[in-house]
Amino acid sequence: MKRDDAAELAFRSLFCVIFLGLGGEHLFQDELIRLLMPAWVPWPRAVSILVGLWLVAWGGLILLGFRLRWAAIALGAFVVGVTATVHGPALFAYPPELAADSRWMWDILQRSNFVKNLCLLGVCFHLLNHRTGCLSLDAYLRGDFPGCRRDGRTA
Repeated sequence: MKRDDAAELAFRSLFCVIFLGLGGEHLFQDELIRLLMPAWVPWPRAVSILVGLWLVAWGGLILLGFRLRWAAIALGAFVVGVTATVHGPALFAYPPELAADSRWMWDILQRSNFVKNLCLLGVCFHLLNHRTGCLSLDAYLRGDFPGCRRDGRTA
């Protein structure tokens, strides 16, 4: 194993932690998330569960280092969708029940989520052509494991 392989695993782990954490929140404790959902979303709890499963499944593939291209497309689609339907519009409007003295916090929340999502989308673009290191399921299936050499030879 090379140092690059450990760094690549750290890269995948740190990137997917937001999706795994948010997915878990959608599945097990989504009260706040449902409050932030636009009013037009039908069946908020069902949508939250489906989104949670989506995030955990695709984020888990990133962590495992398996089918990164598909996972990047799926997570990128989620990021684009939630940014376009939730955080983008929220930059220009406030929920009617939001107190006027709390608008500054809403602005910070929406701006930071909007920019965070742009950064996540950038990583999804990177992952479209990323080759995993030896500490991945893809490497194992390529035959690069246990020697951890990309050319298939043992180290």
